[in-house]
Amino acid sequence: MFQFVLRRLLAVLPVLLVVSLVVFLILRLAPGDPAAVIAGNSATNDDINRIREQLGLDRSIVSQYFIWIGRVFQGDLGFSYYLNKPVTELIGQRIEPTLSLAAGTLVLAIAVAIPLGTIAAWRMGGWLDKILSGFSVAGFSVPVFVVGYLLIYLFAIRLEWLPVQGYKTLFGPRSVGVWDWMRQLILPWMTLAMIYVALIARVTRASVSEALTEDYIRTARAKGLTEQVVLLRHALANAAVPIVTVIGIGVALLIGGVVVTETVYAIPGLGQLTVDAVLNRDFPVIQGLVLLFSCAYVFINLMVDLSYLFLDPRIRY
Repeated sequence: MFQFVLRRLLAVLPVLLVVSLVVFLILRLAPGDPAAVIAGNSATNDDINRIREQLGLDRSIVSQYFIWIGRVFQGDLGFSYYLNKPVTELIGQRIEPTLSLAAGTLVLAIAVAIPLGTIAAWRMGGWLDKILSGFSVAGFSVPVFVVGYLLIYLFAIRLEWLPVQGYKTLFGPRSVGVWDWMRQLILPWMTLAMIYVALIARVTRASVSEALTEDYIRTARAKGLTEQVVLLRHALANAAVPIVTVIGIGVALLIGGVVVTETVYAIPGLGQLTVDAVLNRDFPVIQGLVLLFSCAYVFINLMVDLSYLFLDPRIRY
């Protein structure tokens, strides 16, 4: 297993290099000039050229890339063009809201989707199965921002149960209590979890329903085991590999949904930082965030691969 982990970690490096190169080229070749954004509408060409020289944008693209990637290997993601702060500092300031949103969404989605999919497979063709099918279609069809605005209208404006927007930290001098912290994240969690619940529940239903047709399930029932034991210890346990796989794959949806959800709810996290950086043509921030998201996605998928060893004893690396 150690050799497998080592090989996967070594394989991550060329993947991240390709990702960094593609993002770097797309940003540099896309229309728009960061220097013009910084200089403002009243700036002259001389002002813009002077800013380009200060930012190093007057060099060739090849030279800019190697300078930037060399600093990355030293742990330096550069300085923000717009905010004039280190990218690592900006990420450190914004990472708590994003982690809170992503972790809460993941826990909520798994806690709802797996029982829902398991029961729907057990009662296939029943009313719950039909509701799940309809919910899955809606979850994949309705955009995240539409779900967010509907929930805001219902729970924040009409019923006034929850706050509309904003985020207050759980740590630091301006921290709030645990309940106030959770209360402000309930709507974002529900918004982002909808598509994730639809995905996991759908796969759980398919995997568990397939497992229920196997001979060992018939044998377990013949032994007199209760349906609860058959479902949890036999059907769900043997269907765990595809479920965990789709949870790992769904992290890509989660990352994309974080950007939209933070914008809708005015949460000052990495998603909002990404939107601001794109609007301001802040190349170093965009590049640093893409690398961070890529590393997180690769790491989570590595953890998913390692979990197979515990879920299925037949799998060996």
